[in-house]
Amino acid sequence: MKLIIAIVQDKDSNRLSSQFIDANVRATRLSTTGGFLRSGNTTFMIGIEDERVDTVLEMIKETSHARNQFMTPPVNLDVTMDNAATYPVEVQVGGATVFVLPIDQFHQF
Repeated sequence: MKLIIAIVQDKDSNRLSSQFIDANVRATRLSTTGGFLRSGNTTFMIGIEDERVDTVLEMIKETSHARNQFMTPPVNLDVTMDNAATYPVEVQVGGATVFVLPIDQFHQF
């Protein structure tokens, strides 16, 4: 057995959840917040048999897309900086961060 922890952007979470339901993959869905952009994420925790891990990883890979987004850097009160630091910059967000961990026991009650 493995524990898959997959952190995906909220924009991709509904489609991924639907794929899990269609493939009979049981997942616990948690609302989480990213630290860098403080944007909404969804974390899926999945207990799965070893032989199905690659299938689940492929579903996550197909569903979670990276995209570009503009963000405004934090305001710096240092007056020596020029005003260019306050303009929005384009950053790449999205995709998925996935951890696959071995587990000794798995129970469903």
